[in-house]
Amino acid sequence: MKKRIQKILIANRGVPAVRIMHTCRDRKIPTVAVYSTPDRLAHHVFMADEAVHIGEAPPLESYLNMENIIEAALSTGSDAIHPGWGFLAENAEFAQMVIDAGLVWIGPPPDIIRTMGDKIQAKRLAQRANVPTIPGISDVKKIEDIKRWLREEDVQFPIMIKAAAGGGGKGMVKVENEEMLPTAFSQARSEAKKSFGDDTLLVEKYIQRGRHIEVQVVADQYGSVVHLFERECTIQRRNQKIIEEAPSPTLNEDLRTEICFTAVRLMREIGYHSAGTVEFIFDSSTRKFYFLEVNTRLQVEHGITELITGLDIVNIMIDIAEGKPLPFKQLDIYPNRWALEARLNAEDPKTFSPSFGTITRLQVPHGPNVRVASGVNEGDDIPPYYDSLFMLLMTAGANRRDAIRVMDRALGRSLRVEGVKTLQPLLLSIIRHPKFIEGEFSTRFIEEHMEELISMFKERDSEDEVLKIARYVAEVSALGPQQWM
Repeated sequence: MKKRIQKILIANRGVPAVRIMHTCRDRKIPTVAVYSTPDRLAHHVFMADEAVHIGEAPPLESYLNMENIIEAALSTGSDAIHPGWGFLAENAEFAQMVIDAGLVWIGPPPDIIRTMGDKIQAKRLAQRANVPTIPGISDVKKIEDIKRWLREEDVQFPIMIKAAAGGGGKGMVKVENEEMLPTAFSQARSEAKKSFGDDTLLVEKYIQRGRHIEVQVVADQYGSVVHLFERECTIQRRNQKIIEEAPSPTLNEDLRTEICFTAVRLMREIGYHSAGTVEFIFDSSTRKFYFLEVNTRLQVEHGITELITGLDIVNIMIDIAEGKPLPFKQLDIYPNRWALEARLNAEDPKTFSPSFGTITRLQVPHGPNVRVASGVNEGDDIPPYYDSLFMLLMTAGANRRDAIRVMDRALGRSLRVEGVKTLQPLLLSIIRHPKFIEGEFSTRFIEEHMEELISMFKERDSEDEVLKIARYVAEVSALGPQQWM
């Protein structure tokens, strides 16, 4: 199918909606925003060419309301829908509804989304494609299944119980010993049911010093599959990433080649097209990597891959959806910079509890090698109904130390957010931590160093501003009016 897309409805809000609109503006494609009642004055609403109200605050009534979103696309004459990330981005039913309505779905085919969204099926496909997977068991019905597996396979604790339909760190419980099993099992099951409407579980060996490495892949509808190298997403809290970098400081060139081509082999095997990510867990002690999952969507952290390759992944997704072949081969892609991303969530940096309210002041970082993807303006509200991510801060450099140095400037001196609490102090403590600078960390870095990281926080509040003004007033009083006044 070759079809030039005329107008795109973005089935999302905040950071992902704004990110996609930037590329649409580059391509002169008009955009349609959708919004819930509390988002009527949101940044993405004003940035779009048109905006349609789709429901009340709860996501089920608005951003997860498939019928309303499709109706908004048809009523505005949109001919394509981009889902961004989160909400309906990996919902196979929605993707199929978009196609059935005669619209272009900017993403992979619905059957691939459905298959890869089931962790058990995805793992089977990975094994068929000769991709290494973590030792584990699927379709766990009762605790006895887990105990039998531990005995028969001689597996030692810790283990991880996961929701088969899961993602985003939800429905995952780490189990340290046999006594914890009953509580962990029921917790994982209820979280899975609540988050995904499906309480099917799988259990895997927990990789102790694991590092999270993912490979960005793009594939067209004609069988051409190309990787855009890897990202390291090891720094996490509650199984959710908060700092990512590209390339990974963990891999040497041989491992990099092996992990990237393993990802390409898997995506070719499943007949993937559009942009997607293959996630691996890397065991630092054995230097082996294992398949985790395929993310059948644009990733939050795609921007750092764009920084090191010079490509626009959203642009590539639109081209593929229009039926165009990839304009490059694997040998054309080579990273020539290092990039970091810090996720700014409206959360208390000590407890990770959400912080809602109005952003009374917002000073955004600028300067060489800084890229900001923001979903808010000064004066905007952070509502309590949605994900707390409101800004992505990315920096680049000729090497890793350069990228860290720029991030230190951006987070430490250039960024100012008032009115809500943010992860800024924690992010700054992490990038200044000697172990992070040396590249020595695992997915447990934050829990292992939390007290130390908090002790590094520099408390700044509005008193700083008052003192600055007082000093200035005192200077004028003492020295009299100045020439510039």
